[in-house]
Amino acid sequence: MKSLWELLWDYDPNGLVVVNPQMMIQVVNPAFCRMFHANAEDLIGSSAEDLLKDTAHFLQVWETGEALAGIEREYPEYDLYVRKVIFPLQEEGVIACIMVDLTREWRQRNEMLTLKRETILKVHAVVDKQMSVAQKIAGLLGETTAQTKVSLLKLLEMVEKEQG
Repeated sequence: MKSLWELLWDYDPNGLVVVNPQMMIQVVNPAFCRMFHANAEDLIGSSAEDLLKDTAHFLQVWETGEALAGIEREYPEYDLYVRKVIFPLQEEGVIACIMVDLTREWRQRNEMLTLKRETILKVHAVVDKQMSVAQKIAGLLGETTAQTKVSLLKLLEMVEKEQG
């Protein structure tokens, strides 16, 4: 029977990975494997740098002994966007990382930004068209006003000739 810790490890929706100071993967949980489309057997003993590309934060945590939280990173090849918490387990000689999958929220945020950008462009196009129409109307009004003025001046001239 599995212990409480083993059950938590297996069912935690966050990706959990443990690496040694040489950046070799020591332990992964099932969520981490799902995130990176891999099997634990293939990952354990492999280079974290090969998988994660950038292990500078892991090295920083190991060297300083201080945890880092809130590091966000996109892994486009896995269609994944995560927030990391990295912390040292010095007494065990390893660095642990918890990865919270923010892919859905990140996609929604990007879709919203795209929608806002497209809406702004459409509003800009509508305003440009309205300005163009307003200029045409103003031109036509100016033209007809001028024609009316010319007609009124001719009419006034005719009235003055009749009276004079």
